[in-house]
Amino acid sequence: MATSLPTLNLALPVALTTPSLSVSPVVLFTVLDHYLRRDSGQRTVVGTLLGVRSEDGRIVEVRSAFPVPFDGKAKKAQLDMDYHRTMFGLHQRVNQKEVVVGWYATGKDIINKAAEIQELYAAECPHSPVHLLLDTQLTGDRLGLKAFYSAPVGLAQKAERSLLTPIPCEIRASDAERSGLDLLAQARGKEDRSASLSSDLDNLERSVHKVQALLSRTIAYVDSVLSGATPMDAAVGRRIMDAVAAVPKIDEASFETAFNDHLQDQLMVIYLANMTRAQVSIAESVHTLI
Repeated sequence: MATSLPTLNLALPVALTTPSLSVSPVVLFTVLDHYLRRDSGQRTVVGTLLGVRSEDGRIVEVRSAFPVPFDGKAKKAQLDMDYHRTMFGLHQRVNQKEVVVGWYATGKDIINKAAEIQELYAAECPHSPVHLLLDTQLTGDRLGLKAFYSAPVGLAQKAERSLLTPIPCEIRASDAERSGLDLLAQARGKEDRSASLSSDLDNLERSVHKVQALLSRTIAYVDSVLSGATPMDAAVGRRIMDAVAAVPKIDEASFETAFNDHLQDQLMVIYLANMTRAQVSIAESVHTLI
């Protein structure tokens, strides 16, 4: 008589759930500033990552970071966790929504003490911490960015038996951050590495030129597909169709009238702002003389 075999529970542990990671540009600037201010002879810097995380831990958004003193020459991972907790407590007074989501390090490859540091941060996170690796050596003339997530190897949940596996990572900037990045990009091609803030009209003109350039590229692509020089891509076609469908149907005369009205309002606001600035300057001068 055949006997039934016992059913094995092959459910994966929570630590094996691969999350998706998005990083704010502010975090990259913080890590680079930490690396530039490092002590002489120090090759790697380490710090804490702060952000928000979904309830299931599968979506991680890194919004800020701060450095933590680290001794890379010691045999064991010498990380000042008391300093980390003090800094995190001060950060919580400013932003209570952001929690510890992981840690960062600089370098091309994962450092030798990564498993020990991962275990230290595991005690600070409700979920398994993420590890962000930033290549500050500009290998291949690029600022390499990699993200990792720890998965246990074997039955024993120990740091030395965990494996850091790569996870998807993207840099996601808000509208305000994107404006700052565009301003930094303008200063890149200048000798003094400086750029002045543009007025609303300058920003409008730049946006119009950018839209015209995008329209020219789109028209050239569509003409190339129609002529048979470029193979057709259904995904690109759907995106172009969605973009065209999103444009409101308005005749040229109505659009020109609305644009001119908005431009006149914008000029009036600029005129009133300049008049207010002049009145305040005159009042300060009179007050100084009196």
